[in-house]
Order: sequence, then C-alpha cells, then structure tokens
Amino acid sequence: MRVLRTFCLAAVLAAGFIYLTGVSGWDVGRALRPVGNAGRLWSEPTSAASAGFSADEQNNIDIYKSARDATVFITSKVYTRSFFGVYPETGTGTGFVISPEGEILTNNHVAGGSSQITVTLSDKKVYAARVLGYDSRNDLALIKIDAPRKLPTIRLGDSDRLVVGQKVLAIGNPFQFEGTLTTGIVSSLDRTIETEERKLEGMIQTDAAINPGNSGGPLLDAHGSVIGINTAIYGAQGSIGIGFAMPISRAKAMLEEYRTRGKISRPWLGLVTVPVAGDLAEMLQLPASGGLLIQEVERGSPAESAGLHGPTRVVIVSNFRLGIGGDLITAGDGQPIQDKESLKRLMDKKHGGDLLELTVYRDGRNQKVRLKLGEAPQQF
Repeated sequence: MRVLRTFCLAAVLAAGFIYLTGVSGWDVGRALRPVGNAGRLWSEPTSAASAGFSADEQNNIDIYKSARDATVFITSKVYTRSFFGVYPETGTGTGFVISPEGEILTNNHVAGGSSQITVTLSDKKVYAARVLGYDSRNDLALIKIDAPRKLPTIRLGDSDRLVVGQKVLAIGNPFQFEGTLTTGIVSSLDRTIETEERKLEGMIQTDAAINPGNSGGPLLDAHGSVIGINTAIYGAQGSIGIGFAMPISRAKAMLEEYRTRGKISRPWLGLVTVPVAGDLAEMLQLPASGGLLIQEVERGSPAESAGLHGPTRVVIVSNFRLGIGGDLITAGDGQPIQDKESLKRLMDKKHGGDLLELTVYRDGRNQKVRLKLGEAPQQF
C-alpha cells in the first residue's frame, strides 16, 4: 500500500540536495577570475578604512578566534570497485573537537565506511582517527584522535530554542580552503530534505554560505556555541544561500548514549505517520488539536507488538493518498505530539529497550499504549 509522506520542501526539489563533502583534486585555480578593469584583482578604496570594528564585526572576530583552533580538516579514503579494478577515492570534510582528549563530531557521510580517516588540526599537525560510533539516521559520527596534548574545544549550544532571523556563523573547509568563516541567519526551521541516500528531518536552514567541504563543520550562534552541524546544500555546484544543518540536539542525544552505554544505537518504533490537525482532522472525525496519524505499522516492530493500529482504508485529499482509520498519536510520555519533530525529540532521549507510553485517539476516545522500544540496525 502506498502511503503519504509529508515534506517541508516540495518533493520535486529533492534531487537538488547534495552533501557538502568535498572531493580532493578540485582545481580552485580554474574557478578564479580577474575582476575590474584590465584584469585587476582589486580596486582602490574611496575612503580610509575605519580604525575600529563595529560591535557585530568584533563579535565575528571573537567567535572565529575561539572556534577556529577546534575546527579540523578531515580526509577520508574509501576503496571503490569498478570494471577496471579497485581504486581509492578520497573525500574531504570538516569536524570540530568536543573534548580535550580528541573526540570530534562530524557527519557520518564524511567518516562512515572509510578505510582510512586523517584529521588535520589548525596547527597543521596530522593524526589518524578512528570511529567511536555513528548515527546514520541523523548523519552524525563521533571520531577520535590521540594527540599528545589537550586540545581546544567548542561548547555545544541549544538548538531547541532557535528563532528565524537570528545570526549564525559557519566555519569549515569549503573546496579545501581551510578555516573559512561565513555568516548569515537562520532562514527557517524544521525543514525536511531528501538526499540520494536518506531523508533528513528537522533541519536548520541557513543562508550562511556553505559549500562542498563544509560537511561536518560547526554552525555557531552569536555566543560561539554550536547549534548545528553543516550537512547539505541545495544545488549541485555550490552555495546559493540555501544550506542545511543538523540540530546539535541530535548529536547531544548520541553523545549521551555513548557516555552512558559505551555504544551508539537508535531506538526503533516501527511506524510511518503523517501530521493532521485543524480542519483536516475534524473532517476525519479526529480531535482538532491533531497529532500523528499512523499510515503504516512495520511487521515485527515494537509498534506492532504493542497493538498499534494502521489505516483501514485510503482516501484522496488534495491529490494525496491518505490512510485513515488508524490510531492518532497525540502524546508521548505525557508530552503533546503534534508533528514529527516533537516525536523525534522524544525519541532522541530514548534508547533501544526503553519504555515509551503513547496516548492514541482510537474509536472516539484516548487510550494509553505502553511499549518497549527496539534497537534500530546500524548502517553507514
């Protein structure tokens, strides 16, 4: 049965999203073009430069100074098989140090599946890295290097209280230009994008210029705290002012699990849902406050074992197929659930084997359903 999957961006744009991992050998020289008259690369200023900086400029400078040394350049090598044999393929990306002992956060597509990972620090020292754990669903990875000294770190911020319009800064290695700083704002929140490999939900959209090679780098707020991990851009060539970062709250959940359990696993519920509310909910004879309407219950899943109900029939709503007759999830552990992001935030605090109490609207009344979460299989 085909089911409805909602996206914050039109599905027709999905093919345009690319990860920010760079590929070695990029010819930056060919991309440079002279500007101005007679091929000049600069123009004379019309007035003398100010001796001081504005408050915003000084803020940018201070943040860059505090975060630059903790931002690293990552090179990964994967051996690929083709008709002509096996050959190495090298990619580049960014990461940032979160512990003095050398733990580094980055994207899973930067480090995952690599046979060799090297990290270059801001002082140009190079170290081999190993993967401690990864969360492929959120495209996150935790790697580690063994340096002979304590390393500078970046503090993690709060991505749950972001607002559209607030200032952000990105540091990374676009096209292998190490230590590049760009600034912008939060353009939108809770975006869903679909890359060639997976769907990523709850993303931060920003107009701070990010490009291939920025993958895994920090997106910082005006206090210099990491609020996101730069992950993808729209467009095949480079920045057009539409970039996406994974909220740091997802990485915090991964780190907490690694600290407490010594491994990283994702909780598994086994449901496909779609948000409904307002007029649509009332038309379906559901509470106007809405929730997540179950579209599919996976076989052998914790949801199936707990007796959650999927749709009994399909209707067409605005040219979309919508399964109806199933349970409407309205709360989890006593907290309201009105969209996929609220359920995801709840699941990010859970581990495989944890108990979860869902409130579902079924047959005209609310019911409590308790279930034991499964453990999602790990995939690079």
